[in-house]
Amino acid sequence: MKLHGYPDRGLPTEEVVPHTLAEITLVATPIELRQVAEFLTFCANEMERMGTAYDHMHLSDHMKNFRSSPHFVVMRSPNEL
Repeated sequence: MKLHGYPDRGLPTEEVVPHTLAEITLVATPIELRQVAEFLTFCANEMERMGTAYDHMHLSDHMKNFRSSPHFVVMRSPNEL
C-alpha cells in the first residue's frame, strides 16, 4: 500500500502534482470513521467484483455528506493488475 496526497495550495486541478506521503491523519468523528470504514469495504468488494475494470472511487461520490471534505480516493494497486 502506498499513500499519495496533494497539498491544498489553491492550484487548479490540472496543476496539482501528487506526492507520496509517509503518514496520514484522519481528524474525524466516530460516525465519520465508521462511514469511511464502510466505504473502504465497499471499494474492496467492488475491486473484486469489477476486476481490472476497477480504477478508482471517490468517497464523496459514494457518500454525499463528504462532498465538502478533502478528496478521499481509493485506487487499485498496480500490483493487483
